[in-house]
Amino acid sequence: MISAGILRNLDPVGRIVIPKNMREALKLKDQTSTEPGSIVEISLVGEEIILKKYNPGCACCYKEDEKLTEVLGIKVCNKCLREFEAASKKLNKMNI
Repeated sequence: MISAGILRNLDPVGRIVIPKNMREALKLKDQTSTEPGSIVEISLVGEEIILKKYNPGCACCYKEDEKLTEVLGIKVCNKCLREFEAASKKLNKMNI
């Protein structure tokens, strides 16, 4: 882990600001009046708070795979996609 040496105070409701150069490096989108901002995953590991750009995995097996395919708005990995295709072929043969 790289320490940038940046210190931030919590505001009255417990928020901090992630520096702009870090948001840009991770391609995190800021919230606008019409679009939501990027989702950030927050984890507690021992006495450390870990912030990570949220990267959802496969909707079926939950594996994080860079090669996700979106089908009807649902992201699935190649393995699950092949399983769905095989099941679909079986159903077609059965005329279901």
